[in-house]
Amino acid sequence: QVQPVESGGGLVQTGGSLRLSCAASGRTFSSYIMGWFRQAPGKEREFVAAISRGGSMTSSAESVKGRFTISRDNDKNTVYLQMNSLKPEDTAVYYCAADSGTWGPQRRDLRKYDYWGQGTQVTVSS
Repeated sequence: QVQPVESGGGLVQTGGSLRLSCAASGRTFSSYIMGWFRQAPGKEREFVAAISRGGSMTSSAESVKGRFTISRDNDKNTVYLQMNSLKPEDTAVYYCAADSGTWGPQRRDLRKYDYWGQGTQVTVSS
């Protein structure tokens, strides 16, 4: 079992950068696929990016490809989301989640994730 805790959100101007961190308690962090999701006001929660247990495989939503990068440090039990060239439409609450299942297309399905953080707000001003 892991408990994700996000940090690093804030207010940034269009074109700026932020790095989100997600620290997960528990000794089994490396056994989980980790994902980032986001939810804008009035919209459904959507997939942003995911990373495999060892970090060798990643997947990103088309809307963030080339701008966002997911990475992890298993020694620190932490997953990161580097966000560059931010746009106002990136404004949302960003959530970190852990998935004990298998790597595959289902990593984009939020229903497959077992543990969720409380979220961190990212606001991009125009």
